[in-house]
Amino acid sequence: MTIKVLRGNPTPEELAAALAVVRARAAAASAPPSGAPVPRDSWSDPSRIAASRLPQPGPTAWSRTYWPGS
Repeated sequence: MTIKVLRGNPTPEELAAALAVVRARAAAASAPPSGAPVPRDSWSDPSRIAASRLPQPGPTAWSRTYWPGS
């Protein structure tokens, strides 16, 4: 990014303040809107485990059905 001063002679502090505003605006424009749904990470998706490993009936089946709370 190149910034060119067309008129005047800004101080380094004024130039730094202007650059901070431009960067903040660019960051706000590229961020998703607040309140937008966040895509779920596949690592935390319970269907990833539940779909592939169903407990088999038997004496130890109860130990494989435990699902820790989130």
